[in-house]
Amino acid sequence: MNPVFLIIVLALIWAAISGNFSGLNLLLGALIGGVAIWLLRDAWAGPRSTRKIRRVLSLAALFLYELMASAVRVAIVVMRPDLKSALRPAIIAVPIALKSDAEVTLLANLITLTPGTLTVDVSADRSVLYVHVLDMGDREAVISDIANGFEKKVREVFE
Repeated sequence: MNPVFLIIVLALIWAAISGNFSGLNLLLGALIGGVAIWLLRDAWAGPRSTRKIRRVLSLAALFLYELMASAVRVAIVVMRPDLKSALRPAIIAVPIALKSDAEVTLLANLITLTPGTLTVDVSADRSVLYVHVLDMGDREAVISDIANGFEKKVREVFE
């Protein structure tokens, strides 16, 4: 996208938000837009950034889907009259292939923010996450869901 066109658009957005379309306010908006473009020039450098944005949005969409689906699952379990027989809590070891602290932290937080699961600990070598699940059905299915879902998307974001 042409930077001059983007500066003009940002100046108009600035004027619309401030409610003042005077020349001086448009100039201020253009100045702020120019500084913003200059500061973010490396982030918008080409197709690589577009790919990264798509990957982040894909991870966000997966998280929102998992958030809603697991909230419904937890609500169904909690609403059952025989709650004690419906719950099968467990702590499982989930092997992970992520290496950096940022990747492991993001994965652990995504798991914790999803209802029905909680990251309890990370092994010292960062190769295993210990996850508490509210309703343990199939251990391998839970590990597979994490590996093929959140872990895969987190790895793609950090590539």
